[in-house]
Amino acid sequence: MLKLGLQLYTLRDLLEQDFKGTLAKVAELGYQGVEFHHFYGHSAEEVKSFLDEFGLEMVGTHVQYDSLVNDFDQVVSYHKAIGNRNIIVPHLSEEQRSDWSSIFANLKEISNKLKQHDMVLLYHNHDFELTEKINGKTALDTLFSTLPEEVLAELDTCWIHYAGYDPVEYIAAYEGRLPIVHWKDLKRIDGSPLTVELGQGEVDIAAVGDAADKAGVEWIVVEQDLCTNPPLQSIETSLNWIKQYVNNGGKVNV
Repeated sequence: MLKLGLQLYTLRDLLEQDFKGTLAKVAELGYQGVEFHHFYGHSAEEVKSFLDEFGLEMVGTHVQYDSLVNDFDQVVSYHKAIGNRNIIVPHLSEEQRSDWSSIFANLKEISNKLKQHDMVLLYHNHDFELTEKINGKTALDTLFSTLPEEVLAELDTCWIHYAGYDPVEYIAAYEGRLPIVHWKDLKRIDGSPLTVELGQGEVDIAAVGDAADKAGVEWIVVEQDLCTNPPLQSIETSLNWIKQYVNNGGKVNV
């Protein structure tokens, strides 16, 4: 059964104002785990104590590519202290991806180094990895076919859909290499994507949940890049949709 997490980027403004209190509210709503993107100056010891206090599991952390290349030892030390094994590359800038061969080489080296610390490297996609091609194949598929199988995927199913591909097919294709899936919905406003609460957009998110369960995914993680409603209200609305999904047979632990 899928465990339910939240990507805390959704609550970034609230976390900056009240880090501990926001984590408490996430736990109170019923999310089992959290995925970090920033720690807002809090020590690893503080973060670990907050997670323990509120009974929140560590899903993973988005760590910028440049930090992994330039500050590897510091990243490892901090994440060991908070009990995080999953180090996730969240995004690549246009400048960085002008040289995919260097990215592949660096990610392979980073993965090998993380393995020595009992940590795992994952890569999180946006839409550009599917619209950009390398020798006729999507950059995303090229990345995972080039890198060793120890480098795992965190598929953002919303961006797969937005790029014109079927998230269900991608989840099935990456079975066995896919511990985390991002659950996200969107609408198009004048052709541009706007992330919305689960069930309020165009993505077949029930099919995404079913596919993730079938593929043996461990964590399904709610994320909303931009909330037009108050963010805590948005994640509660999404959670209410998930509860209804579970009532209809969905396999998520809520």
